Amino acid sequence: MDSEYVLALAQIITSGLLIGAVYALTACGLNLIFGVMSIMNMAHGELLMLGAFTTYGLFSFGLLNPIASLLVSIPLLFLFGVVLQRFLFERMVSESPFPTLLMSFGLSILIVSTGLLAWSANYRSIPYFSGSLLIGELALPRARLVTAAIAVALTAGAFLFLRSTRIGKAVRATAQNTMAARACGIDVRRVRMIAFGLGAAMAGAAGTLISMNYAFNPDVGQVFVLKCFAIVILGGLGSFPGAFIGALILGVVEGLTGFIFTSQVSEIASYLLIIFVLLLRPTGILGLRR
Repeated sequence: MDSEYVLALAQIITSGLLIGAVYALTACGLNLIFGVMSIMNMAHGELLMLGAFTTYGLFSFGLLNPIASLLVSIPLLFLFGVVLQRFLFERMVSESPFPTLLMSFGLSILIVSTGLLAWSANYRSIPYFSGSLLIGELALPRARLVTAAIAVALTAGAFLFLRSTRIGKAVRATAQNTMAARACGIDVRRVRMIAFGLGAAMAGAAGTLISMNYAFNPDVGQVFVLKCFAIVILGGLGSFPGAFIGALILGVVEGLTGFIFTSQVSEIASYLLIIFVLLLRPTGILGLRR
């Protein structure tokens, strides 16, 4: 095999893993919400969009650089998620999934429409990092390296929070069996607010990181939420590690399909993955039958 072809392939796979790490941060937040509340939040991508515009606003006015803006976007989207869960989603927890899905879809349209009124449909970008870092013969964009490292750190931090803290264990117990968790004295309602807020905060952080890699407008969330659904289905509904693995796979698959075929084919990679996984393994890589 030609050495130049091998190098190009290694470049594509590495770049796919780097952007997959950012996908993972978003998808793990969506999977966390589903695991605790059994809700597929169609407005999750709009939370990402709000994180991106928060960072853009702070950067444009010279208040904070994009990395430091995480200190604003994370708590801001956490609080927004808590409000959404408290006043909208909590009221529909006992309902069937279909009305909840419709409500989240309507919320998505509302947020996007408000965003278009506030910021217009023009694309923005944040050119904070430039150039590439040479590792051997691989040239890796600095923006992707930095954002991937931050995304992995935040995802790992959320995972350790769920595994090691008392609140995290309460979240996991609620996800496994709500009735048993309530019988053990866990405030299930409070746990749901924390879980939804944490999922929203992860989406907001991902929006901050994506704003340094892509041009974006108020519609950007609709693109990324479809990728998140593909990742969640691939990794397994309710599985945090599964979502992380699925995101890395999607990043690599998108890169390879774009390299072998065209960028247009790369855009439909997530849809092809959904069909492929549903046909061969409906529960995903690490998912369990519910």
